[in-house]
Amino acid sequence: MTISITSDEVEGIIEVETDDVLTPFITTAIAVVEKNCIDEDLTAAELNMIALWLSAHFYAIMRARPTREQASQGIGETFQSKVDLGFDVTHYGQMAMRVDWSGALSALNEQAKRGGKITISASWLGSTDTEAATY
Repeated sequence: MTISITSDEVEGIIEVETDDVLTPFITTAIAVVEKNCIDEDLTAAELNMIALWLSAHFYAIMRARPTREQASQGIGETFQSKVDLGFDVTHYGQMAMRVDWSGALSALNEQAKRGGKITISASWLGSTDTEAATY
């Protein structure tokens, strides 16, 4: 399944500085989606939508948007995102997780917050002798 996102599509959901090139953000988003979502029974359209919102997320992290606030002694700036781990840092990353109905990005997000891969194990405490079991 081929994921294809254009710069124009990304610019449709996030304001992009004139000289900024979106290719690295699109490439990164596609790599994340291919690695984590491709086997999740999502359609090509859904994968493209997830990659689109992730592209905007990665761009927004690099180019934090200032919002002007009137301060008592002049103009101050606050930013719409912060440096942190996870897709929930920006509105775009949150949207990517919402349109990924499989939950793969949310799981990856939680894994990153915990600092590593999630390991699941199981132990069998029963007997392997089928004759020993009584019903």
